[in-house]
Amino acid sequence: MKSTTLSLALVTLTALSASAMAQDAKPATAEKERCYGVAMAGKNDCAAGPGTTCAGTAKMDYQANAWKYVPAGTCTTIKTPKGMGSLTAIKS
Repeated sequence: MKSTTLSLALVTLTALSASAMAQDAKPATAEKERCYGVAMAGKNDCAAGPGTTCAGTAKMDYQANAWKYVPAGTCTTIKTPKGMGSLTAIKS
């Protein structure tokens, strides 16, 4: 009986811990948005189109199809030498 109670307590604690960690992760993502055309070469967070795979694969500064997470609501106000940041991939 003690073994069953201990196992149940451990499973419950693990589930609660995982749930708390998942909830902590949501606000950080919700407060950020993907911004295309603002990442420096090799500093993108993901999705950089043909010839790239994911994070850190942008070949040049301000690559139009590479995005970086920025604070929500700021993307389209970011000015670069190639224009403003965009919420969608920029057509080159």
